[in-house]
Amino acid sequence: MKASNPLWPEFLQGRIPPQLASEIAEFESQIELKRQGRLSDKVFAETRLRRGVYGQRYDNGHRHDGIRLRTLRYPCGELTKGVNTVWDAPGMQRIKVPFGGLRAEQLEVVAELAEEYADGVAHVTTRQDFQLHFVHLEDTPTIMRRLAAVGLTTREACGNTVRNVTACPLSGVCREETFDVTPYAKACAYFLLGHPDCQNFGRKFKIAFSGCASQPCALARMHDVGLVARTVPVNGSLVRGFQVFVGGGLGPVPYQAKLYADFLPAAELLPTLQAIARVFAAKGEKRNRNRARLKFLVESLGIEEFRRAVEQERAALPVDPAWSAYLPEAEQFREVDAEPLTAPELPPEESDPAYRVWRERNVYRQRQRGYASVTVVLPLGDIAAEQLRALADIVRRYTPDTVRTTIEQNFLLRWVPESRLAELYADLARAHLVTPLAGTIADITACPGTDTCKLGIASSRGLARELGERLQARLDSLPAAAADLRIKVSGCFNSCGQHHVADIGFYGVSRNRSGHAAPYFQVLLGGDRRDNGCSYGLAIAAVPSRRVPEALDRILKAYTEGRTDGEDFASFARRKGKAALRALLEDLAEIPPLEVDPSLYVDWGDARIFSTDDLGVGECAGEVVTAVEFALARCEKKLLEAQILLENHRAEAARQAALRAMLDGAAALLEFLGCRPSEDSAIVERFRSELYDTQLVFDPFVGGTFADYFLNAWQTRDRPLDADSARRLLSEAQLFLDACHACHSRLMAARTARRSGGGS
Repeated sequence: MKASNPLWPEFLQGRIPPQLASEIAEFESQIELKRQGRLSDKVFAETRLRRGVYGQRYDNGHRHDGIRLRTLRYPCGELTKGVNTVWDAPGMQRIKVPFGGLRAEQLEVVAELAEEYADGVAHVTTRQDFQLHFVHLEDTPTIMRRLAAVGLTTREACGNTVRNVTACPLSGVCREETFDVTPYAKACAYFLLGHPDCQNFGRKFKIAFSGCASQPCALARMHDVGLVARTVPVNGSLVRGFQVFVGGGLGPVPYQAKLYADFLPAAELLPTLQAIARVFAAKGEKRNRNRARLKFLVESLGIEEFRRAVEQERAALPVDPAWSAYLPEAEQFREVDAEPLTAPELPPEESDPAYRVWRERNVYRQRQRGYASVTVVLPLGDIAAEQLRALADIVRRYTPDTVRTTIEQNFLLRWVPESRLAELYADLARAHLVTPLAGTIADITACPGTDTCKLGIASSRGLARELGERLQARLDSLPAAAADLRIKVSGCFNSCGQHHVADIGFYGVSRNRSGHAAPYFQVLLGGDRRDNGCSYGLAIAAVPSRRVPEALDRILKAYTEGRTDGEDFASFARRKGKAALRALLEDLAEIPPLEVDPSLYVDWGDARIFSTDDLGVGECAGEVVTAVEFALARCEKKLLEAQILLENHRAEAARQAALRAMLDGAAALLEFLGCRPSEDSAIVERFRSELYDTQLVFDPFVGGTFADYFLNAWQTRDRPLDADSARRLLSEAQLFLDACHACHSRLMAARTARRSGGGS
C-alpha cells in the first residue's frame, strides 16, 4: 500500500526548485546587508517575515544558570529540554505545512533541525504549521535549504502574505465528507505561493478548506476565505465545487464570514481566489494596519459590491493553464491505493485498561473498511525531537507514509489497519505519545503567549497546562456533556489560540490593583464550533489568572447541573444569559493588595511578580487609583447591560449602552489627568486632544487600535446597525475598556517614576 504521487514532484525528487534556491540565497545576502547596516529595519523585517522568521520574546521562560528549561509533561513521565538563552536575539522559524500533510522523511528533518538549531522541541500551531523557537537568524538559510530538499518551505509563512492553507485532517477518510478536499487545498497553496498578485497585501490572508458543512475540523467560516465542499447534479452527474465564505476572521474583534457563493465550480476555484487576492491588494487598507484585513474590506464595501469587484477582476484575468492543469488528477485523487480490509480486528488487551481508554478517545474509524485514523495528542502542541523521530518510524511502520497535523495542535496518523491498533499503541507508548485526551475538554489549545510571543500579556501556555492537568485527573468523573467541551486559551486579545470559537475561551489581560499590575484572563462563553465555526463567544468577566481554575469549576458545575436534556453548551450559555453567567464569577474579580497576597500577582509557570515596576501606593495615588478603578468597573457593568440588551434583540439599545461604557471609560482617564468635561462631545474631543493625539493612550500592542474603536463608535453612532454589527461593537467596547485599564497602569507608573525622581 503506497501513497499516490503528489502534485509537486520536483520537491520529492530531492531537488530544491531553482526559484526557491535563488530566493534563499537572496535572503542570505539580505541578512549580511542587515549586519552591515545597509538594509533598514523596516525593509528587513518584512523580508524575514516573508521567509517565516519571527522575532520572539525570550526573557520570560524559566532560567537556570543561563539555561531556559522547557518541560513536556506526559502521563508516562516528563521530558525536559535545556537550551542556552545567552544568544543574540534568538527568533522563531515557522514552517508551512499545506493542509497539514507530512511524510516520515519530513518529520525526521524537522526533528534534526529542532535538535541542531532550536531548543530540541517542534511546536504544532493552530494553522497546522511547525514552529522552531530560539533559532539564530544566521542559521535560517541552512534550515530553509534542508527543509526545501524534502518538500517543505518557510516562504510566506509570516508577513503580509497568503498564510498556510489549512484543511480538515480527516480529508479523504472522513465518514461525512462530500469529497476529499486535499488536492484542491494543495493546488491552492502552491498556486498562490509567491504569486505576483499576492505580494501587495496590507495584512495576512488566510484560507481554509472543509470537506463538509457541519463539522468543525477546519473552521472554514472564521477565515478570510473559507471553502466548504459541495456537489450539484448536472446532466445526471455530480459536479464538484465549493460554498465560498469571505471576510471572516478572529483577532481582537471577530468577524463572521459572509456567503460569497453558494456554489463555485471547482474549475473556477483558482481564478476566483486570484481575483479575490487582486481586489484585496488593490482596495484593502494599507496605511492603518489595524484595519487592513480582508474582513474590513468586505464590511466597508458590502458583500454585493465586493462580489461585483471580484467578478470584474475575474472577467479581466488572462487565462492561466495552472487553473485547470491539476483538475483531472484532483477528480481521480486517492491518497492511498488500498482495498477494504476484511481481516478481523484483534481484541484489546483485557489486562490493559489504558489501551481501551486510548482506543475509545483517540481512534477514528475511517470510511474505508478496516482502517482507522489515530490522534497523537501533543500537550500544548509540543513534541521533542526524539519523539518526532520515533513518530517518523511509526508512520513508516503503520501507514503508507502519511500523517497530518491538526488545528488542535496534534498529529493524525491515517490508514492504520484496525488489526494493528494494539501494536501501534505499544510503539506510541514507548515514545510517550499515547495521551488519551483527543476530543476531550482536557486537550486544550493554546498559543505561545508570554513564553515566546512579544504580544503575550498573560501566560496562555501556563494556564492551559494547569487546566489540562487538573481536568485530566478528573476526566473520568466528569459528565459526558462536560467532558466533550473545548477550551482554547490566548495570551492576548489577538485570538491566536482561537478563544472566540471555544465553548470556554480565555485571553490574557492585565488589571491594575492597588498600584500593581496583575495577570488576568477574560472569560468568553458560548462560542459555537459547529457548522465550521458558526458563532463566536463574548467576554463575560475578567478573572485573576490564579483564580481561573476555580472559575472553570463554577462554569462546569453550572452547566452540568443546569442544562436541559441534550442541551449543548452554546445553547445553555444563550439561555442562561450573560448576567447570570457573570454572576457566577463576580466575586473572583477583586483581589487584595500585593502585600496581602502576592501569589495573585504571579502568573502560571512563572515564579516572578507579574510586573517588576514598584508603583507605590501613596495616599493621593491610592485615592486616584480607587476612583479610576471604580469608574472602569462601572463601565464593565454598563457593557454587561449592553450584552443583555443584545441577547434580547435590542441592537440599538445595546449600542447606546456600549457607547456609554466607552464614554465613561474615556472620562475616567481624563479625570485622572485633571480634565472633567461634562458633555459627551466634549469627552470625545478632550480624549482626542489629551490622550489620542498625544499618544498617551497608545500602547505598542493595543492602545492605538482600541482608541480608534471608541472614536469610530462615536462618529458612527447614528448609523443603522444589525445584530452582527452590534456584536462587533460590544467586542470593540470590551477591548477599549481593556486599553483604558492598561493606559491607567502606564499613567500611574509614569507618575510614580516622576515622584521617585525627586518631584512631589
